[in-house]
Amino acid sequence: MVIDAVTGLPIGTVMEVLSQVIEAIVELVISSKNVIIEKKSFAQLSEYLQKIVPLLSELHRKDLCDSDSLRNFVEILNHQTKLAKQLIQDCSDRNRFYLFVNSRSIVKCIGDITKEISHAMSCLSLTSLDISLSTRDDINQLVNKMKNAEFKAAIAGEEILEKIEFGIHQRNVDRTFANNLLVSIAKAVGVSTDRAALKREFEQFKNEIENVRLRKNEAEAIQMDQIIALLERADIALSLEDREKKHLIKRKSLGMQPLEPLTTFICPITKEAMVDPVETPLGYTFERSSIDKWLADNPTCPLTLTPLDSSMLRPNRTLRQSIEEWQERNTMIILASLKSRLSSGGQEEVLVCLKQLLDLCQQREIHREWLILEDYIPTLIELLHVKDRSIRNQTLQILCLLAKYNDDAKDIIARVENAIKYIVQFLGRQIEERKLAVALLLELSKCESVRDHIGNVQGCILLLVTMLTSDDHQAATDAKNVLDNLAFSDDNVVLMANNNYFKYLLQRLSAGPDHVQMAMAKTLWEMELTNHNKSSLVEDGVLDLLLVLVSHDDVEMKIVAVGALLNLSSLKKNGQEVIKKHAVRPLLDILHHQTSSQRLRELVSAVIVNLALSSIPEDSAAVPVPLLESEEDILELYSLINFTGPGVKQNIIRIFHVMCLSPIAVIIKSKLRQYSAMPVLLRLCEVDDSTLRANAVKLLCCLTEDDDEAKILEHITQSSVEALLMIIRNSENEEEISSTLGTIANLPESAQISKWLLESHNLTSSLTSLFNSENIRSKRNQFTESVVGAICRLTVRTSVELQKKVAEVGIIENLLPLLETGSSLTRRNVGISLTQLSLSSPELSRQISRRPVLWCFSALPESCPVHRGICTVVSSFCLLEAGAVKPLVQVLRGEPNLEACEAALDALLTLIDGERLQNGCKVLEEANAIAEMIKLISHPSPCTSLQEKILSSLERIFRILEYKQKYGQLTQRYLVDLTQRGNSSLRSLAATILARLNVLHDQSSFF
Repeated sequence: MVIDAVTGLPIGTVMEVLSQVIEAIVELVISSKNVIIEKKSFAQLSEYLQKIVPLLSELHRKDLCDSDSLRNFVEILNHQTKLAKQLIQDCSDRNRFYLFVNSRSIVKCIGDITKEISHAMSCLSLTSLDISLSTRDDINQLVNKMKNAEFKAAIAGEEILEKIEFGIHQRNVDRTFANNLLVSIAKAVGVSTDRAALKREFEQFKNEIENVRLRKNEAEAIQMDQIIALLERADIALSLEDREKKHLIKRKSLGMQPLEPLTTFICPITKEAMVDPVETPLGYTFERSSIDKWLADNPTCPLTLTPLDSSMLRPNRTLRQSIEEWQERNTMIILASLKSRLSSGGQEEVLVCLKQLLDLCQQREIHREWLILEDYIPTLIELLHVKDRSIRNQTLQILCLLAKYNDDAKDIIARVENAIKYIVQFLGRQIEERKLAVALLLELSKCESVRDHIGNVQGCILLLVTMLTSDDHQAATDAKNVLDNLAFSDDNVVLMANNNYFKYLLQRLSAGPDHVQMAMAKTLWEMELTNHNKSSLVEDGVLDLLLVLVSHDDVEMKIVAVGALLNLSSLKKNGQEVIKKHAVRPLLDILHHQTSSQRLRELVSAVIVNLALSSIPEDSAAVPVPLLESEEDILELYSLINFTGPGVKQNIIRIFHVMCLSPIAVIIKSKLRQYSAMPVLLRLCEVDDSTLRANAVKLLCCLTEDDDEAKILEHITQSSVEALLMIIRNSENEEEISSTLGTIANLPESAQISKWLLESHNLTSSLTSLFNSENIRSKRNQFTESVVGAICRLTVRTSVELQKKVAEVGIIENLLPLLETGSSLTRRNVGISLTQLSLSSPELSRQISRRPVLWCFSALPESCPVHRGICTVVSSFCLLEAGAVKPLVQVLRGEPNLEACEAALDALLTLIDGERLQNGCKVLEEANAIAEMIKLISHPSPCTSLQEKILSSLERIFRILEYKQKYGQLTQRYLVDLTQRGNSSLRSLAATILARLNVLHDQSSFF
């Protein structure tokens, strides 16, 4: 019939149709990209049609339309193209749900169109047409492909369609099944699962059914009604308020009392209501489990005794649906009645009610939905306040079941005043309550609208982080998952970091946008990190992340990244890691870059201070980590002292001070002297900036410690000396004062410098406040060592007037207690100072003049037993007047440090110098000093210079017969020992004393 119509068409009409078909195919190919469903099948059809276009174009161009088969082909192609175009339009414009449930018929239509076109092309006699060979080959291949083409609905779509068929067949699927089905369809067709979107799309789907009825397609209308009836069981598209209204209307219609089961609901065997009823061929119904058990022993019907086996049983779905409706009705009534009993009942009654609710919640999802719709949640939250732990635990279990997979329940819990706060408090309770609370929080945290509420509860994140180390694996896992969910918020991530959980901070630092990376780096900068935290962060790779940000183009990003490095590098091993990652060079480049902000430079220089501190090995065996790799680096860093602000300047000085304490101190000091650092530092000692000045004087102390005296004299001036004394008088910084004292101690013993010290108006006031014994006792040993070290310089013999100035302030009296309480270094320096002062005593002791005869009855002034004149502590620095002999002897007796012993000995030996031998020996003997000297000869760790001084002094002492006789025998055995193991000098001295003791001949040259 179609052929007759086509063959009757004039050739001109066929040509017009052919032209229209070509245009239609082009449009169809373009529009097929906009279909909502079965995109792959439409793309395949479009591809086939596109490949037909070359044939049609050639036919049109050559005007080859005189064949009946050709005209028939054009007509069929025209008709099928129109069908395809209409199908594409429907699949682009109509409701997505409607299209999805019809996806099988859509795919079938595409297949039918393909087969019709391929059949029409196969009827063409291409060999009789003036068609090019290549086109003929292409068309033949295309025909074969189209004949063999198979169009199928997408696999995921097929699975959903099978579920729809299952649900229609079962007739009694619950709301969960329907909800999941509706969500699956929505996801499959690209519809949002938001409630409003679902509701809108579903309503449009139902409208499509009305259109089907108008088209009088009864079969399709019946199928669509079944699908809608199934999906209408879903309530996911309804608002909570709508569901509540629907539920309450239904519940009120049921009455107030549960109904007894109908007799048809009762199993004849168990006499209880059936759950899974099955029917025998004779129409009797039993509970499946009970009849199976009966038939295992008796292969006959319990009621008729006729033969029966399990294969003859059939599910009674109608009865099962009735039983389930009866059970649902009673459950709904029971749930409504339990709520009031929870609020007003006693403890035992509440526990019974909770047990019932818990059992119901565990049975079916619809029961949990009813609890939500009955507004149970506020009542349950109130029960979290009761004292009974069992009530609290069961309540938490019920709340957890309600919140699971139900965002409405989560929202309701969050809206109840202080509910989240109460739940969080359980994280600090006993283990069982903690487990239930964290499980509930995990469910709540899955809802985006609730997460903020959880993270905002004070202490929540701290408690969750603490639970990560719980012995209970499940509780620890749940706590981790809650933290994972809360990590959506940058604020929560910062809170986690503040509570020592850095996982998400590091993630954002690595891959977050610039503003987030900046916030995370700033957090690391401002946090009070423990050493363990600092170490863990570096082990987790934070340094690499921060060093990337240090090279960022944005200045603010550089600042926060360097600030974080500053915090982390304060741990020594972290600083070493920064150095090993070759970060010093980029930091130096930032310091040198003229466009770098002052704030950035200060932070960078502070980081390098930390790196310098970390480069000092903790023990001598450790391999040092070099901070500056070349002399150019040293010069580059030093050059910045003159061209940067005070903050950077003081940090650079600190860096060099630290390096002057490192294994490369000799190199650093040499370079600084080469760069004329001393005059720069002396000038900085006069500035008002106390921090800058303190750092400058520390480095100055290091440089003057072992420098050539001539070079120091080249740069030191009277104003420099005055500035140093001003620091001692005015500064409140103990380290600054200590370093200043160390610098003074290092000053050359030149008369000029002593004169400047003496002439200073600040000397007396500085000494008065500084050397007060109470002040010294309150300071650390290091400070006291610096004080006494400066005294050594102030008491040099080159300036007796300076010595007097020091004595007038009461220094000698304040030094003596330090012989007992000070460190070994302090005792050594006290001994040196007393030695220097005592050497001036003979000159300063005032001799007693002869008096006239008339004065014979007046009392004579008491003379010093050693100096044979009038001595005082202030005027002649007399050790006897100061009471220094016994403390010095005590040093010889109990001091393990031989340098301190030697210094104390030097002071004592000043009493027997020259003509004072006789009188001095008497003083030493009374103080038991001679015996202590003899003991030191055989010290377990001998010091040659100390032994030589003792032997030289004993040789003189034993010139006096009294002491020779008293101590000779005691000394002899030590001397003999020295003749055997001592060096040549000691053997010679020992031999001399032995000769004086008449043990050896005085002419002996044996030693």
